[in-house]
Amino acid sequence: MSVSGDWNEAASELNAIVASFDVGEVSVDELFAKLERATAIIESLEARLEATKARVEELAPRIARVADEE
Repeated sequence: MSVSGDWNEAASELNAIVASFDVGEVSVDELFAKLERATAIIESLEARLEATKARVEELAPRIARVADEE
């Protein structure tokens, strides 16, 4: 179950799933599928966040060097 689109689209989809739980729009039949999808979205967002964090940590020393040279 892949999550495509950008961060905002994934977060919006997750918010919509949570909102459907809050207002009771989820039938018992849909519950498992929605929980599975929400889990996939959360895992994807966490992976994206970790990848971004790693890139920032990689770039930070390079940015500091450039700033020191100026």
